[in-house]
Amino acid sequence: MNTFKKILLIVLILGTFSAQAQEKSFQVEIVGKGNPVLLFPGFSCTGDVWDDTVKELSKNYECHIFTFAGFGNVSAIEMPWLETIKNDLEAYVVRKKLEKPTIIGHSMGGSLALWLASSKSDLYKKLIIVDGLPSIGALMIPDFSSDKVTYDNPFAKQQLAMEAEPFKQMATQMAAGMTNNKEKQSLISNWMLQADRKTYVYGYVDLMKLDLRESIQNIKIPVTIMAAVGFYTKKQVEALYIKQYQKLTKKDIIYVEDSAHFIMFDKQDWFLKETQKLLK
Repeated sequence: MNTFKKILLIVLILGTFSAQAQEKSFQVEIVGKGNPVLLFPGFSCTGDVWDDTVKELSKNYECHIFTFAGFGNVSAIEMPWLETIKNDLEAYVVRKKLEKPTIIGHSMGGSLALWLASSKSDLYKKLIIVDGLPSIGALMIPDFSSDKVTYDNPFAKQQLAMEAEPFKQMATQMAAGMTNNKEKQSLISNWMLQADRKTYVYGYVDLMKLDLRESIQNIKIPVTIMAAVGFYTKKQVEALYIKQYQKLTKKDIIYVEDSAHFIMFDKQDWFLKETQKLLK
């Protein structure tokens, strides 16, 4: 092998290792050409949750589809999990020199999008939040504050110790309440079962601790929020979203009736048309 080929091989190898090191908290697939769109899945889901969406959007946009560490086939990382993902995503946008990408985030992916834009709003063009909140913890814990949530808690210990069969039953029950699309319910439960258990437990603690209700006032770009109206009444959902997003100024909240948490599954045609309209 001549000297030039040896040097080229070394550069390629080092480049591969470098990319893996830089993106240790996620894997990303890039499909299509055009203005960049980042697609963040919800907790425990893989980037495959966006398959139907990407099939259409990739005709006109460069779609960056993420799967986060500990989910799917992506190796787990140490805690703090969510903060590492946030920092790596920020570095990814800068390193790839992405010009004002739009972020589409479902659930936890929506919270991540809000966190990124709260820190450096000028990096992004707009956010599309699919049934996501600034503070999941405040939804579940009365008089919530982040210091009330710790890794060392009885529920976390219980979930870590749960045997495979009870965990499977729990995942099946949860998935049934997350989408009205019965064909997609097994997909959601399988993602939960595939998840690294430590990430599933402690990663959710990280998400519960995240409280962006104050910091979202730093976001200066347009934000569209799609809120599912299915489990709660529209009046209850409106009250929740208005309260959580009170400090966000440039927002448009769309209430999606007869949909569970996975709006892109339950209202697929509507979701695609609305997303394409927002991207234009």
